[in-house]
Amino acid sequence: MSERVLVAKVGLDGHDRGVKVVARILRDAGFEVIYTGLFQTPDTVAAAAVDEDVDAIGLSMLSGAHMTLAPRVVERVRALGVDIPVVVGGIIPVRDVAKLHAAGVAGVLTPGATADEVVALVRSVITARG
Repeated sequence: MSERVLVAKVGLDGHDRGVKVVARILRDAGFEVIYTGLFQTPDTVAAAAVDEDVDAIGLSMLSGAHMTLAPRVVERVRALGVDIPVVVGGIIPVRDVAKLHAAGVAGVLTPGATADEVVALVRSVITARG
């Protein structure tokens, strides 16, 4: 059975080309991918992740709201009683990576990440979950 990954756009960021590329990269690598679409809230992402019984959540963030929205997704997932790793990718400044990890984000992909790096990071956070 393949690993299941939910990918989402949280907040008011309407740019979805990158998340669709990531979804295809993960699908081509053998993951089952669920894409929730644009303009999701942390609550809807967490609920969908639990409902879909996913192994990881991938957030695409281009709006600059990653320091607010990504930790909220982690909080909402944990509030539902599960520990699904959250990976954030997009326009994430290097200075924010450690802060996101401290807020419970399992992995961060910065601009220029390759397809191989995307797949490797998602696999590693799923493996680390055990």
